[in-house]
This record gives sequence, C-alpha cells and structure tokens, in this order.
Amino acid sequence: MGLDILHEDRDIIVVNKAAGLLTIGTGRDNGRTAHAALDDYVRKGNYKSRERIFIVHRLDRDTSGALVFARSEEVKEKLQSGWKDVEKTYLAFVEGHPDPGEGTISSYLAESSARRVYSTRDKKEGRLSHTKYRVIKTVGERSLLEISLLTGRKNQIRVHLADEGWPIVGDGKYGRKIRNNKRLALHSFKLTFAHPFRGEMMTFEAPVPGTFHQMAAAPKPEPPKERR
Repeated sequence: MGLDILHEDRDIIVVNKAAGLLTIGTGRDNGRTAHAALDDYVRKGNYKSRERIFIVHRLDRDTSGALVFARSEEVKEKLQSGWKDVEKTYLAFVEGHPDPGEGTISSYLAESSARRVYSTRDKKEGRLSHTKYRVIKTVGERSLLEISLLTGRKNQIRVHLADEGWPIVGDGKYGRKIRNNKRLALHSFKLTFAHPFRGEMMTFEAPVPGTFHQMAAAPKPEPPKERR
C-alpha cells in the first residue's frame, strides 16, 4: 500500500508514506488510503475489532514522508493541541536558484472555491503563514532545499515557493508538470515532538526517496563530439 512503519507503540504509529497515496479517503479512492491501510493493520483482519486509527495531520497525495497517526481519540487530541510546537522539516527540489540562499517566506493564504490556495494581502481573507527555507545544494538549473514549516496551511510550501519563482519540481498545480518528473519533489523528512504520554522528545526521519538521490547526482558531462 506504499507505507513503511517507522515507529509503533500503544499510543502512536509513525509511517513513511509513498507519493501518490492519500492520507484519508475522498469517496473516490476505493479505500486505498494510508488511514484505511493502518485501520486494517491494527485490526489484524478482525472486522469486529474495536481497534481504530485516528488522523493527527495530513500530507498531500503527491507528498511523501513522515506521517503520524494516533491509536485513540485522546492521543489524537493531545497531539493536535500541541501540533504548532512540532518541528516539521521537509526536503524539496525546486526550479531555479533561490536568492538569498536562506530566509523566511510569509504571506496570508486563502483558498478559492476551486480549492486552489493563493497568497493575498487581505488579512481578513487569508491566514498568516510562514515557511523557512535553506539551500542545501544546487544541481544544474535546480536546487535542493531544506524547509521548516513554521505554520501548517494546506499547500503552504508549494504556494510559497511558487510565489517566489521557485516552484517545486513536478508541481503541475502551482508550477509546471514536466514529463520526466513522475512525482512532486516534496518529502516530509523529519518530525520532532513530545510523546503524548511519556513526554520524552522523539524524532522520526523518513528515508530520502531514491528519486531525490537521482536528482541530486551531478549531471554527467556530455561526451565530446567526434570530428569528421
């Protein structure tokens, strides 16, 4: 189903979600979601089981990486009440070379009736959002960024980077779809938060996808043309 379990205990399950898999159903997905798969997992095939999985936060369908689920409604509420304090680190390949090489992007984000998120100057229309970024590496005409999500709005990273002229590679909604990029180059790399009951700080990292390693490799020089 495109899920790898990174951590599991009596209160939470942390998974590495593959790109292309929904977090929760839309009614048109035939039950192929991360939530449905984990519900089946905790019930161990017993449809009468009272075990359930609760959604703490979501990732876009085309975003891969670390995703947290709760094993009770109490845990869900505890995690969500402190979610603004969770350290959320993403990796993204973008078109272009961000200048300056690090900074914070801020804007008021709103959503249209067509479910497209956009930046606005109207404080009453949008919600103030902040995205911190740092260039890790440049590869040809693209750059690999480390991103700290300071607020958690829908499509926030994608909109903020596109606003700056650095759309995420493969983003057909806010950038441009390129035939040789089969996925959105956005990955939820690391989550750090306090365990809802034990209180200890925990950090979970989702392995960097192979497609990122391929894009990060230096482009091979073209062989010299033969003289005739």
